[in-house]
Amino acid sequence: MSDESAVAAASPPIRVHTRVRHGLFRPHNWVQLVKFCAVGGSGYAVNLAVFALAVEFGGMHHLPAATCAFVVAVLNNFWWNRHWTFGAGDGHAGFQAARFFAVSTGAFLFAASMLELLVSRGMPEVPAQAISIAAATPLNFVGNKMWSFGRSVRSSSR
Repeated sequence: MSDESAVAAASPPIRVHTRVRHGLFRPHNWVQLVKFCAVGGSGYAVNLAVFALAVEFGGMHHLPAATCAFVVAVLNNFWWNRHWTFGAGDGHAGFQAARFFAVSTGAFLFAASMLELLVSRGMPEVPAQAISIAAATPLNFVGNKMWSFGRSVRSSSR
């Protein structure tokens, strides 16, 4: 066991809320958040366009339409976040994709629940979709930063 491994094994794990609190004071994290939001903005536009087409012209129910829109947008977002936002192009793409998709699916399930709630309360489908995606963005960012494209992921996948 190397000295670095021995220190890591002897150190207690850092709690998630502690990592998040410390991360708030690092300027690099704010730059990443801006990039993540820019990528998310393009994914948001793609998602809403696919959703509107599926609902308005395809006559789809809002939940299957949201699922189709999610699949199209997540592919775009993965590539841009991997290469530009988090600079994780040196990591194993398949490993990162699996984690990115897992985080994105969790955020999607949250957004879909919110979409259903808003639509069932009488909100029109497209504005409800727009609000639900925006509400899920913080979950998506933190999950992808800490798990999908984190430094430990890049170094362990080499």
